Amino acid sequence: MNLDEIIRNKITENNNFIGFDEFMSMALYHPGKGYYSNGSKKFGRDGDFITAPETSDLFGFCIAKQCKQILDSFPYILEFGAGNGTLACQILFYLAKHNQLPKYYYIVELSADLKDRQRKLIEKVLPEVLDRIIWLNELPNEFEGVVIANEVIDAIPAKRIKKMGGKFHEQGVCIKDDSLEYAFSSLNINLDDYSIPDSLEEGYTTEVNIQARGWIHSVYSMMKRGVVLIIDYGMDRDTFYHPQRVEGTLRCYSQHKASENPFENIGMQDITTSVNFSDLADASKEAGFNIEGYCTQAMFLISLGIQEFLSEEKDSDQKISYAQEIKQLILPSTMGESFKVLALKKDFHGALVCFKEQNLIDKIL
Repeated sequence: MNLDEIIRNKITENNNFIGFDEFMSMALYHPGKGYYSNGSKKFGRDGDFITAPETSDLFGFCIAKQCKQILDSFPYILEFGAGNGTLACQILFYLAKHNQLPKYYYIVELSADLKDRQRKLIEKVLPEVLDRIIWLNELPNEFEGVVIANEVIDAIPAKRIKKMGGKFHEQGVCIKDDSLEYAFSSLNINLDDYSIPDSLEEGYTTEVNIQARGWIHSVYSMMKRGVVLIIDYGMDRDTFYHPQRVEGTLRCYSQHKASENPFENIGMQDITTSVNFSDLADASKEAGFNIEGYCTQAMFLISLGIQEFLSEEKDSDQKISYAQEIKQLILPSTMGESFKVLALKKDFHGALVCFKEQNLIDKIL
């Protein structure tokens, strides 16, 4: 059976209704058939979207600078969902150059296809560090070091809800006239953990990410000491629930084209929702983390001295290339403002360099 048939069977078995989060999970992660498991090219100019590591090596070099500060205290790095391995290569290249490699670089990766791509890339560009890479299928225990989650939370399946009759109801998926369509559950879901404004109008549709909150608690439980860096596109609660955002933040991507229809090209397009960083902050405090800071990607990179790479570069062509890449990473019209950085600490003392220029923590608390 193809993925569409598998999802239809699941819907039929469940009285013609599954939650959108379950649909999203199958569309993205079904073994061998979901978007992140089926072997199709996803990242870069020939894929469906370009992430910051594909935009410039400088992105990873800056993250490595922040890791370097933390590695003075703790010996490990753990990256969730390492994509095709580009960010890991950038971080390890920079740290090797500065003689501060971690004892081990863990990668938590559930996709066998992506794990294979990561291994091949590292073998190609940094074979000398391959013995420091450990791939994990589950979380470690008593972890000490830096946790990196770059564009991870947006791919965690989220629930969709819609305000109907003055209350929010879960929006799921059903089969109607042989097509997949949105449907609604007659049962209200528990939204006590989410500060959704009562003033939102009838028909307002949005997302809540229960699994993302669970992920935060799991990361806290696995850590003994260290820092978590979460980098993703998203916003604070007030912006997330803006009255004009009546259809929520759901987006689908294929061949660099965006749509809002998750029922097309199932398994062949990415499905994402923006991150509500206020919800993540609430979950982090609840778990026990100290929230170190929150800022835009632009100010995160500037705090870490991304502009210094221009002055250090001797090759004029490379300098021009770096200048263009920096613009892509920090300008408000590109990635600079839409992507944010949230840093969490557990038993780690000392201010992080990455918030030297900006800390908007008050916006999410």
